[in-house]
Amino acid sequence: MGGLSIWHWLIVLLVVVLVFGTKKLRNIGADLGGAVKGFKDGVKGANDTADAEASAATPPAQQVTAAKRAADTNTVDVEAKSKG
Repeated sequence: MGGLSIWHWLIVLLVVVLVFGTKKLRNIGADLGGAVKGFKDGVKGANDTADAEASAATPPAQQVTAAKRAADTNTVDVEAKSKG
C-alpha cells in the first residue's frame, strides 16, 4: 500500500517509451517547453503592460518651489505662531 519504488517507475518509463517512441516523446517535450516559455513571456508582457499603464495613469509628483509657494495665495504657512 506504500508508494511506488524506483523499479516501478523505471518499468512505467520503459512501457511509455515502447508505446510512444523516443521521437514522439521528444516532440511532445519540445512542444510542452515552448508552451511554458510562451506562457512565461505572456505573463511577463502582461506585467510590463500593466506597469506601463499604471505609470501613464498616475501623473508624476510635482515639486513645490519657493517661488511657486510665494505666488500661491491659498497656501498656509507651515510655521504657525501660537497665541499668547
